[in-house]
Amino acid sequence: MAKERMVKKKTVYVGMSADLVHPGHLNVLKKAADLGEVTVGLLTDAAIASYKRLPYMAFEQRKQVVENIKGVHRVVAQETLDYVPNLRTYQPDYVVHGDDWREGVQREVRQRVIDTLAEWGGELVEVGYTEGISSTQLNKALKEIGTTPDMRRNKLRRLLQAKPMVRLMEAHNGLTGLIVENAGIDTEEGRREFDGMWASSLTESTAKGKPDIEAVDVTARTQTMNDILEVTTKPIVYDADTGGKLEHFQFTVRTLERLGISAAVIEDKVGLKKNSLFGTDVPQTQDSIENFCAKIKAGKAAQVTDDFMVVARIESLILEQGVDDAIERADAYNKAGADAILIHSKQKTPDEIFEFCERYRSIENRVPLIAVPSSYNQVTEDELQARGVSVVIYANHLLRAAYPAMMEAAESILENRRSREVDDRLLSIKDILELIPGTK
Repeated sequence: MAKERMVKKKTVYVGMSADLVHPGHLNVLKKAADLGEVTVGLLTDAAIASYKRLPYMAFEQRKQVVENIKGVHRVVAQETLDYVPNLRTYQPDYVVHGDDWREGVQREVRQRVIDTLAEWGGELVEVGYTEGISSTQLNKALKEIGTTPDMRRNKLRRLLQAKPMVRLMEAHNGLTGLIVENAGIDTEEGRREFDGMWASSLTESTAKGKPDIEAVDVTARTQTMNDILEVTTKPIVYDADTGGKLEHFQFTVRTLERLGISAAVIEDKVGLKKNSLFGTDVPQTQDSIENFCAKIKAGKAAQVTDDFMVVARIESLILEQGVDDAIERADAYNKAGADAILIHSKQKTPDEIFEFCERYRSIENRVPLIAVPSSYNQVTEDELQARGVSVVIYANHLLRAAYPAMMEAAESILENRRSREVDDRLLSIKDILELIPGTK
């Protein structure tokens, strides 16, 4: 008996996301527990976000769930999709995984697990797919259920912590919100999609047939936000223009925060709002550093939660005040409490943006940097990321894509006095009926 007690218990490693724990996961863990002492390598938010969407639950929440599953001895963080660093640390006798990773983005990960286990004679054990369980269908069901303001509001901060580059696309109504929510492509690196939405004042006012001069007030824009919030789950960044008077901006912050919006962007200009891409072709006045810092501080003081973000948008390059002025303002706005800096430019090349980015690196305790490559659209996300940009905003592209298509359809019908000629360019009636959840 003494000899039996001295036999070392086999060790088992199971890598999991555990965002939506279902019977398939429990089946894997049961098989692992039958083989020995189970260590769960719980993928961090960053590891999961490297190949698919950000998990619904944060790492600590998921860890608490897995620690309380029968048969789990301990839970450790797995910082990357690659198992190798943790496998070399713990050198398990077995790795247990579902057999669904033989194809797709995790195929190479699986082979590296096999090769690494061979270094000490470990073994990969694969558990068959559990019929009737689909993470994809569960995720779809969760999207249809929706989300809460509290769950949505903190997603932007979580994304900034988990991803080297956050990708936002403009949405100006419920339909465009659904496009941003659901658009995605599969790549060798995993699923690529938009991380959130940009609630642009330009595209919303244009969609309403009004000029982009803050003619659409916060109350009207709140209704649009509700339309988008009702049918989506991803975080929203709100274009607050100048923010208005300091006292008004405080009310705007409270309203947006209550709705579940993640951030408000305010630009350092005063007076009647004119679109930044007009540059110096129209009268535009930049606010003083002192006044704008006071507005940032007022916005931060007004918010109730720690989740909400106030983003300072610098117009120095738009107004041809130069990079020196932009950097001076960036430093001041950082110190005033801005949660991120948005640097804007109307130049056709990214040269001045790149110069700003390089100099911004020298600012101590700097907050994340946001870029809007509308004019300098030849630049790639990888190039911006390499220079320290954390968020890229595609600020008006869905509206700009829709208008030419609608005008072309209208002119074709006028020309041909029927709609048949545009049929192959239109969404079918059947697709329309299936597009919106709950229509059928």
